[in-house]
Amino acid sequence: MAVTIFTQTSCTSSKKALQWLKENNISFTEKRITSDQLTLPEFKLILSMTEDGTDEIISTNSKDFKNLNCDINHLSIQELYDIVKDHPKMLRSPILVDEKRLQVGYNDMDIRRFIPRKVRAYELYEMQRLSQEG
Repeated sequence: MAVTIFTQTSCTSSKKALQWLKENNISFTEKRITSDQLTLPEFKLILSMTEDGTDEIISTNSKDFKNLNCDINHLSIQELYDIVKDHPKMLRSPILVDEKRLQVGYNDMDIRRFIPRKVRAYELYEMQRLSQEG
């Protein structure tokens, strides 16, 4: 189960997520969206996995987004992709994705979903066992 993490240079949340993946021995591929252009298939995959569509992945507070001066909800996927390709900093970061899961941003609790289920089950068992001993 390979995780792909889309990061931005000098993004604190991206650095935290990368560090967390390393500390938890989770294999990943890093793609810096500011230097390694996001592909259309990658963009479509990310968008297809969102619950809230563009609201989840577009940073409306970013300078790039504010300078656009257009309603992205009326754009085709190709048009939106072209804009994101030209203005990658308008994407929230980091974006973590695997075959089943998507996470936008860094959150200590939510990122745990990328730990394999067997490991999470074992950790839960150990916590319960330790609480019964104490």
